[in-house]
Amino acid sequence: MKEPRLLTKYRKEVAPAMQAKFSYKSVMAIPKIEKIILNVGTGKAAVAKEQKLMDKIEQDLTKITGQKPSVRKSKKSISGFKVREGMDVGKMVTLRGRRMYDFMDRLISVALPRSRDFHGLDAKSFDKSGNFNMGIKEQNIFPEVAYESLKDIFGLQITVTTTAKNKEEGRELLSLIGFPIKN
Repeated sequence: MKEPRLLTKYRKEVAPAMQAKFSYKSVMAIPKIEKIILNVGTGKAAVAKEQKLMDKIEQDLTKITGQKPSVRKSKKSISGFKVREGMDVGKMVTLRGRRMYDFMDRLISVALPRSRDFHGLDAKSFDKSGNFNMGIKEQNIFPEVAYESLKDIFGLQITVTTTAKNKEEGRELLSLIGFPIKN
C-alpha cells in the first residue's frame, strides 16, 4: 500500500522545517499529529427519540470517516434538557494512522474549500497544548455525503491532537501541513 500524501509531506518537508525553526536536538522531539477526533452531539434527536435521525447521523459519520462511530451516553440526568442518565447524546470517532491522514487530506483539500464563506481557520482555536479545535456547521461539505439525501443537516466538532508543547509549535505544524490558518 502506498503511504498517505500528507504523511510523506510531513516526513520530507514539515519535520525538517520544524527542526530548523525550533532547533530540536532529536528527531523524536519534533511535534506530530497524534489523532483526530470527530464529535457530533445528537441533542434534539436523542430527546425526541428519533431513531431515524440517529441512524442517519451514524451513516453519514461512517461515510465521512470510514469508521463506525461510538455512542456517547449522558453521565447524569439534566431535567431542564430532558436528558436522563445513560441516554445516547452523541456520536464520536477517533482517527489514527492511515485513516487520520486520509481524512485530514480530504478535509484540507476538498471539504474546507467547499464550505460557505470560508476565509481560513481561526488562529484562536488552538489551546495551550497546541491542539486545534474547529466546528463545522453542515456535514454536506464532505463529498462522501450524497447531496440529494440531505434532509437532516447536523454540525460536527473536529479536534486535531498534536504532541506540540505550546500554541506556537502546534500552529506552525498545522500550517506547514497545509491547514489554511488565517493570521
